[in-house]
Amino acid sequence: MGNIFNKSNKSGPRFRTVVPNHVVGPDIPVKNKNHPNCDYRSNRIKTTKYSALTFLPKNLFEQFHRFANLYFILVVALNWVPQVQAFGKEIAMIPVIFVLAVTAVKDAFEDFRRYKSDRKINHHTCRRYSSADGRYVKSEWMDVHAGDFVHLACDEIIPADILLLHSSDPLGICHLETSNLDGETNLKQRQIVHGLKYEGSKFAVSKFKYSVECELPNAEIYKFNGYIKLETGEKVSLNKDNLLLRGCTIKNTDFVEGIVLYAGHETKAMLNNRNPRYKRSKLERRINRDVIYCVILLLFLCLFCAIASGIWLSNFEDSTVVLFIPFESLEWYNPYFQAFVVFFTYIIIFQTVIPLPLYVSVEIVKLGQVYFINNDIELYYEPIDKRIECRALNITEDLGQIEYIFSDKTGTLTENQMEFKTCTIGGTDYPHTPEYDEDDFSDTGSRYSLANISRTSSIQAMDIHLEPGITNALTSRWGLHVSGAARNHSKTVQEFFLNIVMCNTVIVTNRHVDTVSHDSHCP
Repeated sequence: MGNIFNKSNKSGPRFRTVVPNHVVGPDIPVKNKNHPNCDYRSNRIKTTKYSALTFLPKNLFEQFHRFANLYFILVVALNWVPQVQAFGKEIAMIPVIFVLAVTAVKDAFEDFRRYKSDRKINHHTCRRYSSADGRYVKSEWMDVHAGDFVHLACDEIIPADILLLHSSDPLGICHLETSNLDGETNLKQRQIVHGLKYEGSKFAVSKFKYSVECELPNAEIYKFNGYIKLETGEKVSLNKDNLLLRGCTIKNTDFVEGIVLYAGHETKAMLNNRNPRYKRSKLERRINRDVIYCVILLLFLCLFCAIASGIWLSNFEDSTVVLFIPFESLEWYNPYFQAFVVFFTYIIIFQTVIPLPLYVSVEIVKLGQVYFINNDIELYYEPIDKRIECRALNITEDLGQIEYIFSDKTGTLTENQMEFKTCTIGGTDYPHTPEYDEDDFSDTGSRYSLANISRTSSIQAMDIHLEPGITNALTSRWGLHVSGAARNHSKTVQEFFLNIVMCNTVIVTNRHVDTVSHDSHCP
């Protein structure tokens, strides 16, 4: 037992050891420092950018990436200098604070939506093995840890990266839909770990007492290495075909069981989703560039006015006749220094070169755009009762601005929906004919008579020999007599369909309800 509780492989720092939690026992919680899996992350995820303490500094830091906000803060700061002050310094702060507050409220609302999404995901339920109860119990995703055994049924989403150990399929195969990871809707196969020996030949969680040596968490979704060390010292190798990745969906498999190797932010899916960053649209980058041009123009105007002011003041030989001297004593009066002060004064006076409500107007337009996008009936998908959802409120104006699309396959653009149109067998074309209802044939006076349809139907064109039972059924049902001519072509047609039946990746879907309930006993 001592070898089982090693936290890491001393000779291989690139690997780590995952011990089944039921082997440790319920007396030692996973978070306890004496637990061998205590250093591994829990399955709770957090994708929010802010917290109650970090919201103000982090949000202000992000807003100051907008050059106009820095400019307005500089103007407010200059207005607090007594020699430069041009307006009421307290009143001048109100518009700037309002601009920053509006953007902060929008960012807080967007981050709150992330919080609700995280909470919803963390409270998803699955069946986790409880060593105290000796069975699978209903558990939330955030309570799943590395070393836990999880039971998943068909159409369930995988809560963590799980090593597949048992499948209801006789061949030990599990089918997955990985559209959440790579966008592909075709099913992929995973296999159970072969070579494990149990007491009695039947898999049971209580019989699995081996530790798993696996590589450190990484973002490579198509790569995985590790091994299971048996009591005899033999090592059973592991590869990517044995790993069920978080976010995938179980398909066409009644149920699977496995041990969690990576949870939460250590899963490959979460490692590929980096921390949320502040996204800047093309419009915002353009505004920043235009603001810089306006600031350069403003500096030229202020420099011109400062030079003109210095020249004008220097023409007064007697300083006592100067109309305005911002000094308590005439000894401090100097035309050149006065020109320097006037330069900053004109920055405050000409501050409207860059409109203060610029970003507020843009933010209001964005919110209106998001509202219309979310309520657009043309963007509503009725089959699943779902409408479009704007996840990033900062880049909605980039919609429709894409110039090039690079795609490795047509399925990305065509929803992977392929409809049969026509085929050619032995030089004969067989187009797809429209479907007709039985009611169309029940009325003898119908213009869609069987005789008219049979002239253009592929059944007559194929002219093949059907099974006697099918021939009799067609004859008695529709009065259709299939000719026995063209036997050679009939053989070609049969070989064509035999080839289609044998050479395909079609998987038959059987709706299954898992018989293992949340509260039923499971060994």
